[in-house]
Amino acid sequence: MIGFPLRKMLPSRIMLIFFLIAIFIGSFLLLLPAAVTPGNEIDYLTSIFTVTSAVCVTGLTVVDVSKVFSPFGQGVILFFIQLGGLGIMTFSSILFMMIGKRITYHEMRILKEDLNAENTGEIIYFITRLVRIVFTIEIIGTVFLTLEFLQEMPFKRALLFGIFHSISAFCNAGFSLFTTGLEGYSGSIIINLTIALLIILGGIGFAVISSFINYYKTKKKRFNLSSKVVLLISTILTIAGTVLFFALEYRNPQTIGNMNIFNKVVASFFQSVTTRTAGFNTVPMGSLTPGTIFLFCVLMFIGASPGSTGGGIKTTTFGVIMVYVVGIVRGQEDIEMANRRISWEILNRALAILVISVGYVSAIILIMLMTDHLGFSETIFEVISAFGTVGLSMGVTANMNEFSRILIIITMLIGRVGPLTFALALGEQSKKKERKYPKENILIG
Repeated sequence: MIGFPLRKMLPSRIMLIFFLIAIFIGSFLLLLPAAVTPGNEIDYLTSIFTVTSAVCVTGLTVVDVSKVFSPFGQGVILFFIQLGGLGIMTFSSILFMMIGKRITYHEMRILKEDLNAENTGEIIYFITRLVRIVFTIEIIGTVFLTLEFLQEMPFKRALLFGIFHSISAFCNAGFSLFTTGLEGYSGSIIINLTIALLIILGGIGFAVISSFINYYKTKKKRFNLSSKVVLLISTILTIAGTVLFFALEYRNPQTIGNMNIFNKVVASFFQSVTTRTAGFNTVPMGSLTPGTIFLFCVLMFIGASPGSTGGGIKTTTFGVIMVYVVGIVRGQEDIEMANRRISWEILNRALAILVISVGYVSAIILIMLMTDHLGFSETIFEVISAFGTVGLSMGVTANMNEFSRILIIITMLIGRVGPLTFALALGEQSKKKERKYPKENILIG
C-alpha cells in the first residue's frame, strides 16, 4: 500500500502527505465545469479552500455551497467530508482490505497515529468495527432527518438533504445545503436533537463508542481511563456551554430572546454541542453578545476528543492539564485521575500541544490583524474556528483577502492533523543523548 521511499518516513509525515494529496485531487475536481451551477465559476483558491475545509471537516466556506456548487460538486464535497471524517489512511485501508490486500506493520503504525489508537495489535479489528459503527449511525441519522425534511420538500430532495446533513453532522463538518445553515430549523426538535446526537457521537471518538459496545456486549463492565475522561470532560463542557449560552443570550432578541423557554433551552443545548467542533448554527453568529463570542472561542479551542472527527486541543488534553494544575495547588506528587496515575510523558505531550496551539493561533491572529481589514473579534473567532475545525463564522469568511484565506487553509489542515503531529511531521527526529547535564533549579511564579 505504501511505497518503499515512504516506509522510511515518520507516520506523522506520511499522514500530512496523504492529506495534501487528497486536497490537491479534490481541488481539481471542484474546478471541473460539472462541479458548479450554470452561470457560476470559482478560482483555484476558492476550490482549494472549500476542499480543505471538507477534508479537514471544518465547514468554513467563501461561497454559498447550496447555490454555487452543482449536485456533482456537492457530491465531491460530501465524499471528502466522509474521507476526512474517517481519516485518509483509515479510508484507504478499508479499500485495500476490500480487495484482499494485506496491511503491513508499518501501515498499522500510521493507522495508529491517524486513529489515535493505543496500540497496533487490534487495528484491523478496530477498523472493521469502525466502518460498521460509522455507516450505521449515519444511516439512522439520515432516516430521521429525511422524515423531517419531507414535511417541506419532495422525497428525492429530502433524502439527498438527509444524507448530506447526516454525514456532515457525524463527521463534525458543519457543511449545510441551506444558505443560512440550520437557522430555519431552530424550533424543530427532531432536527436539533438528531444533528446534536450525531455531532456528539462523532466528537467523542471511535474508541469511546467501541468501549460502549464492549461494555454492553461483554461481562467486563468498565471503561478505560481515556473513555472516562472523554465522557466526563465532554459532559461538563456541554452542560456548562448550555447554561452559559442560555444566560448570555436570554434577552438577545436577535438570537433566542424571542423564543419560549423550551426552545431557548433546546437552542442553547444545540449551540453548546455544535460549537466545540461541528459548526452548525440555528442562531445568527453575527448577532451574538461579546460574552458569548468569548465563550465560543474557548469551546472551539478545546474542541472534540482524540480519535474523533473533530479538532481543537482535545478534551483529554484539557482534562489532563486541569487535573495537573489542581494537583499542583494541592501539593500532590503524581497526576491522578479516577484512581489511576498518569505518566509524566502524557503530561509533557499535553503541555506541548497546548503551548504549540496557543503560539500558533496567536501568531496567525496577529498576522491577519496586520494584513487584513477584518475586525478584532471576527479575526480571533475565525482563526480559532478554523483551528478547531469547527466552521462557525461571524460572516466574514468571504471578505478575507487572499493571504488570509491561505492562512486559514493552513490552519484548518493543522487543526485536523493535530498541532503536535504537524510539528513532528515538519521537524527532525532527534537521537537520544548519551549524556545528561546536571540539574539546577530556576525560580518561577
